[in-house]
Amino acid sequence: MNELSKYEQALSKYNTDIDDAAVKAAVRDIIATKVMENDTLEVKKFLFGSIELTTLKTEDSETSVMAFTERVNAFDNEYPDMPHVATVCVYPCFAEIVKDTLEVEGVEIACVSGSFPSSQARIEVKVAETSLAVADGATEIDIVMPVGKFLSGDYEGMCEDITELKSVCGENVAMKVILETGDIKTASNIKKASILAMYAGADYIKTSTGKEKISATPEAAYVMCQAIKEYYEETGIQIGFKPAGGINTVMDAVTYYTIVKEVLGEKWLTNKWFRLGTSRLANLLLSEILGEEIKFF
Repeated sequence: MNELSKYEQALSKYNTDIDDAAVKAAVRDIIATKVMENDTLEVKKFLFGSIELTTLKTEDSETSVMAFTERVNAFDNEYPDMPHVATVCVYPCFAEIVKDTLEVEGVEIACVSGSFPSSQARIEVKVAETSLAVADGATEIDIVMPVGKFLSGDYEGMCEDITELKSVCGENVAMKVILETGDIKTASNIKKASILAMYAGADYIKTSTGKEKISATPEAAYVMCQAIKEYYEETGIQIGFKPAGGINTVMDAVTYYTIVKEVLGEKWLTNKWFRLGTSRLANLLLSEILGEEIKFF
């Protein structure tokens, strides 16, 4: 009961009684009045440098992941005036392949872990998988919060999972907690899950796995950024933000950039604190930046 009361106490510091219609209206206003001023070459270059280039396919193999990583190396050589992507994201069994292949300094190696994408496994299994990923070279870990525990009100169980996996990551390996916002649905739930995940040890909060029917939305991003802002004001701890799943166009990315800028401010506009979970966007951004259709990745 002490653990549970601790998390309930944390939630009590924040307003989680949020009206979905009000969130929609606020997002509409940001999109209508602010997005177009960020539709610039400079912003698009920044967004390219915030991409987490991801391959999470059933047919991934050591050969395909090595070739995928080699494209990141080749890009750095062929486009020296462009920023490199922020991260290469793979399944844990490929962490060592990426580590041995990647030559570009400053590109992180992220692994989805903890029984991604469902989070439905015993904590011992999640711990083992995460430990092996870190040992094999992962510099960042993406986990899914236990959505079922959250929705059933078991905040203690949900947070204990997150805390235990963060202890496996340690201080030097950043951990992103995926809320699966399309499954928890309401703005109130998204705010609660954001706060709980941050108090439990998240270094970033992330919208989605991209494996569910509903992935990232501007409304979910707005609520999560508000939670990050309030948590920072309460604790002084800066938490990163990663929208992922369903980011299909350059303007989608510019919209998320604008929400981060308007809610969190310039302090979050670096590729450390703002990431984009999308691979399809890499070629689209590259084409717009260079003024010709390019299919590099």
